[in-house]
Amino acid sequence: MTALSFFNMLQLIGGLILAVGYIPQIVKIIKTGSVRDFSKIYIGGIFTGIVFMEAYAIYMYFVQGAAGAFFATNTVSFILSGTEFFLVLYFWNKTPKKKLK
Repeated sequence: MTALSFFNMLQLIGGLILAVGYIPQIVKIIKTGSVRDFSKIYIGGIFTGIVFMEAYAIYMYFVQGAAGAFFATNTVSFILSGTEFFLVLYFWNKTPKKKLK
C-alpha cells in the first residue's frame, strides 16, 4: 500500500465517521421537533464552511482529477449538515412534539 492510498483510506474513514455523526441529531430533531437549544449561528456556520469545502472538493475532483474520497465524504457531510440546518430553521418557531428521555 502506498502512502497516498493509506492517507486516502484514512480520509475516507474519518470523513464517513464525521458525516454519519449528523444522523442521530437529525433523527432526534425529527422525532421531537425541539431545536431551541441549538445555536442557529453555529449550525449555519458549520454548513457554510462545508459549502466552501464542497466547492473545493468539486474543483479538486472534476478539474484536478484528485481527492475522490474527500469529494465523496464531503458531499455526504454537505447533504447531512444542510438537512440539519434546514430542520433547525424549520422547527425554530414550532412547539416541540415531545421530550425524549
